[in-house]
Amino acid sequence: MKGVVYKSTGSWYTVKSQQGDFYECRIKGKFRIEGIKSTNPVAVGDHVAFEVETKGDETIGIIHTIEERDNYIIRKSVNLSKQTHIIAANVDIAFLLITFNNPPTFTTFIDRFLVTAEAYHIKAVLLFNKIDTYTEDELLEVKFLAALYRSIGYDCIGVSALTGKNVEKVKAMMQENVCMFSGHSGVGKSTLVNALEPSLKLKTASISELHKQGQHTTTFAEMYDLSFNAKIIDTPGIKGFGVVEMDKEELGDYFPEFFERKQACKFNNCLHIEEPQCAIKEALEEEEIAWSRYKSYLQILEGEEEHYRKDIYDKE
Repeated sequence: MKGVVYKSTGSWYTVKSQQGDFYECRIKGKFRIEGIKSTNPVAVGDHVAFEVETKGDETIGIIHTIEERDNYIIRKSVNLSKQTHIIAANVDIAFLLITFNNPPTFTTFIDRFLVTAEAYHIKAVLLFNKIDTYTEDELLEVKFLAALYRSIGYDCIGVSALTGKNVEKVKAMMQENVCMFSGHSGVGKSTLVNALEPSLKLKTASISELHKQGQHTTTFAEMYDLSFNAKIIDTPGIKGFGVVEMDKEELGDYFPEFFERKQACKFNNCLHIEEPQCAIKEALEEEEIAWSRYKSYLQILEGEEEHYRKDIYDKE
């Protein structure tokens, strides 16, 4: 039988068959996917082949094959530094929920998410959530940030689950797509999902409960079928993105505004740091590239972990 993984809890996987039935499955023995050293061999969104076994009154599925992935979103495992964790596979659109101050979402986090999406060929959309809660000055900051990312080519939408602002616009983008919602804990992912599909009634406290239990080695993602012909993969809050599997020479290609200018650099292998006649540094001085983006680039290039909070608007 063939199906799609809808939920992963580390050892059990809920698979929806092509016939529309759900099976609780385990994986057959130990099997690794070539080239991917991840803590989870099977991820939500994976297309799998499985066999059904009946023991007494119990029916379970045994996953024996994973079909080739179109793409996947990956991050460093929280407490296993050399391991990676696949958050979701075969994603059409990755929505990143951003809040200005409740909790704060810094550009270092946004940029890491976007770089990961670019590297794995996933369309990324930025949702600036809780738009109804900001003061006039805060709203100006949010609009500045949205304008920055729009100028690079990313879709940016201001949304509010409480007032319904632009919820229909997000729905329209989601139709006929497998979508992933991501962001820090507390940005309102579950609340927004409930606004999109009230019948789901996702628990808005489930994420913090998981973290209180100390279950940091596994991300409990789950996919849902929505009534408006879309699928959504809801992911628990992510504290930080460790960018993985990228060569230093490739990194600039995942910053679209760098990529479109790199041909003008004097050196083909320019890393845009101290090289002469660097088109990226020239664009930076001309304020055609944002300092926050360049700082994110340097941070990833130098292999720094995203564990500090700095004023991202400060050039110094």
